[in-house]
Amino acid sequence: MAIKITEDCINCGACEPECPNNAIYEGGVEWSISDGTTVKGEFKLMDGSVISVDAKNEPIASDTYYITPEKCTECQGFHDEPQCSAVCPVDCCVPNEMIREAAEQLLDKKSRLHI
Repeated sequence: MAIKITEDCINCGACEPECPNNAIYEGGVEWSISDGTTVKGEFKLMDGSVISVDAKNEPIASDTYYITPEKCTECQGFHDEPQCSAVCPVDCCVPNEMIREAAEQLLDKKSRLHI
């Protein structure tokens, strides 16, 4: 499952540079698949739709940092544990119970983001 940032976030930003997929954004900032990845062209999202990797998408949160689940791989293939959770001083980077993905799905997503 993807990781999410709860409302307990203090906006310290410690998590953002730790993400190998650049899936973490400051509140109110638009996100795109191409940010911090090597993928080009189009990308198939988790819901099956296809978007341009350069398309700017609406922020998921406006007041706190957020993680886009489309890019979160829980650091599979990079680290032994999600780095955002490891560095968060208030433990607000937690599993997103609404999005469940097996390790092989997360590794597949990683390979599609970093061609």
